Amino acid sequence: MLEGFYKKTRTERLDAVQELCGLSDEERALFDQAGALSFETADHMVENLLGTYGVPFGLGLNMRMNGRDYLVPMATEEPSVIAAQSGAGKLIRQAGGIKAESRSREMTGQIELCGIKDVKKSRAAILAQKTELLFLANSAYPSLQKRGGGAVDLTVREVKTVRETLLVVHISVETLEAMGANMINTMVEALAPRLEELSCGIAEMRILTNLVDQATATAKCVISPDLISGKGFSGEEVRDRIVRAYEFASADIYRATTHNKGIMNGVDAVVLAFGNDTRAVEAAAHAYAAKTGTYQPMSSWSVSDAGELVGELTLPMPVAMVGGSIGIVPLVSLSKKISGVKSASELAEFIVSVGLTQNFAALRALVTEGIQRGHMSLQAKSTAIAAGAVGAEVERVAEILLKNRSVSLTSASEILQKMRDLSSN
Repeated sequence: MLEGFYKKTRTERLDAVQELCGLSDEERALFDQAGALSFETADHMVENLLGTYGVPFGLGLNMRMNGRDYLVPMATEEPSVIAAQSGAGKLIRQAGGIKAESRSREMTGQIELCGIKDVKKSRAAILAQKTELLFLANSAYPSLQKRGGGAVDLTVREVKTVRETLLVVHISVETLEAMGANMINTMVEALAPRLEELSCGIAEMRILTNLVDQATATAKCVISPDLISGKGFSGEEVRDRIVRAYEFASADIYRATTHNKGIMNGVDAVVLAFGNDTRAVEAAAHAYAAKTGTYQPMSSWSVSDAGELVGELTLPMPVAMVGGSIGIVPLVSLSKKISGVKSASELAEFIVSVGLTQNFAALRALVTEGIQRGHMSLQAKSTAIAAGAVGAEVERVAEILLKNRSVSLTSASEILQKMRDLSSN
């Protein structure tokens, strides 16, 4: 699928994607606008608008998930992320691809009750009225229940602070294709007065939580050692080094943080391309990584009984296919069309699969040739542009920077100046 894509010119890439994905001329034209988001639309999205901020929008290749091939829309400024996704995706595809699944899409709202004199009595009083409270929550947003969603469960937690013991009421809400923040916030606000009556406390805070641990997605891949040999290492050596890299991250928070950042390189790029909330996904993912009380790597790597490398990643995925900026940012509709993703559950599985692929690419590079070789080839181009190179100068300056093994702005500026001096003589 799209062989030799990176070798094509931008126009040739657009020709290929337009034909493969059935883009109209109008849809294709969006890619020819430096800012596909109009100022008029942007002015309604945020306060005090000055302009729009461009991020490169590219295409990851070779993704195979649940027996189906996908193109991967990615919006990112990070060099090598898309290349890593495409390269690792091709290898995992040869191994059979990624198997992904997702749990029910239940998001959670919280009502914090403070000033309670008898915690056990108040807790019992709330739980005794669970049916009534769920009815009140759904009455606050009846359209969601009519579409098959709505509040489905209510629980009460005791949370001890330095001052007192709080009661925290959680409502679980099936949000369907939406992320559901506004729905949930409306419901918890509606519940607050009744909960105050039942608990004899004060409902000070009423808002959703971004730790959506009831809406997770899992991706898993199984790779034969034969497929990962190279760079002077046998497949078994690479396999074992990747497993040891995971074990290192599991034992050391400093490494775990960087391990997880590499996963989020891919996750954030897809979340942004689909117009979703990168901050919500980041918050949920990092909190989930610390759910045991110790910050851990988000993914795990092990060796199967058959000697295969097994990778697995589970993350909470508060993503949506409708709502927010999803329906008004033009490139989001193209991300949906190019990828073929149809539902929020599929999007969650898709994003986590990208995260696992990205993690594999980073770990394999780290334990063999090192991360810098592939990364610096793209970084050299960015440095050349920062030095003022344009057109064909970019490739030439980048080539010399890599040859000299000195990718710095000072070196790039000196090389560019010499090139221009020679061309003017």
